Amino acid sequence: MPVYHWNGLDMTGEVVTGEMKAAHANAVREQLHRIQVKPRKINRKQKDLFENNTLFQKRIKPRDIIFFSRQLATMIDAGLPLIRCLEVLERQETKPSFRKIIAAIKEDVKSGETLADTFKKHPRQFDELFVSMVAAGETGGVLDRILLRLSLYLEKAMKLRSRLRGAMILPSITITVAVIVMGIILGFVIPVFQDIFASIGSNMPLATQIVIALSLFVKNSAPFILSGLVGLVLAVQFYYRTEKGRERIDGFLLKVPLVGNLFKKAAVARFSRTLGTLLQSGVVILQALDIVAKTAGNRVIENSIYRVRSSVAEGESMAAPLVNSPVFPPMVHQMISVGESSGTLDMMLIKIADYYDEEVERAVENLMTALEPAIILFLGVVIGGIIISMYLPIFQMGSAI
Repeated sequence: MPVYHWNGLDMTGEVVTGEMKAAHANAVREQLHRIQVKPRKINRKQKDLFENNTLFQKRIKPRDIIFFSRQLATMIDAGLPLIRCLEVLERQETKPSFRKIIAAIKEDVKSGETLADTFKKHPRQFDELFVSMVAAGETGGVLDRILLRLSLYLEKAMKLRSRLRGAMILPSITITVAVIVMGIILGFVIPVFQDIFASIGSNMPLATQIVIALSLFVKNSAPFILSGLVGLVLAVQFYYRTEKGRERIDGFLLKVPLVGNLFKKAAVARFSRTLGTLLQSGVVILQALDIVAKTAGNRVIENSIYRVRSSVAEGESMAAPLVNSPVFPPMVHQMISVGESSGTLDMMLIKIADYYDEEVERAVENLMTALEPAIILFLGVVIGGIIISMYLPIFQMGSAI
């Protein structure tokens, strides 16, 4: 629906301006007459490619969305009208990109759209889970409670992502630094020793010969090595975009020693908390399972959730298909089965999520404890071995003298 920019005179004769969504200019004129505004100018607003295309919208940080949800819930609970709440949030927002989004949401609500529909227009900031929960809150008249529940859910999800990211940062930085240091040693330091040994003309130990040969290979083949690595990364990314490739790579990640078990626990925690929060908010179970599958982040887990959805659609239980899934442990099947039998599935899912959040935290601590000595040992053996191999000929010459 097009947007029209208008200005006119209100009942006191003052000039007022605004924007309104309408099928045509006459509809805008009629709406202005209803609110006792005499229109002077009505112009259709030109579309801005960068503003309307989601590819060009700047992604807002999860912390900002959490704060927005909590503030909106508090103001609605205090009895403020929705448009007034959005005006306050727009004024106090310090980030221009998010302020513009809040302003657009406010104008859409003014034109008669539901809050969920306005959020749906900004998918990079408000995902399908967010929109569905807000829609359920509007339908049930409990929008404040739903928004508060959403903010709590987003906080838990952000903490889970932070734990996983923290577990991957140290190994990634260490391996990157080790590769750079080895590249400098093999490409620049070893050739200097090679020239010294060549001028002396002594026979070099086997270890030194291997390191010099490796240095020559790295120095002469550096462009090909870098091109090969870039090509490998691009090939993996292309393969991951295919259906079979994504399923195989996601399945492999769940089986990687040390980190695979961590990913499984995080996946169970995310599945349980997302589904439990949606069910508590009044979203029907089939729609909730659809949303959970789309936000799973792993194709193997996504397929398992869709099997659960098919089972529920046929009138069966949720727990039965999870028994054959390689991701969900027996304890999860049993607790979900108990929750279904007792009518407390949403509460049981939240309990599972709380338990596996603690398991993820414990797994991250164990992983860091195991990785730190392993990384130090790896660096000591590789870099120390290279340095010792280059000093062996010097030791031999000292012994001979």
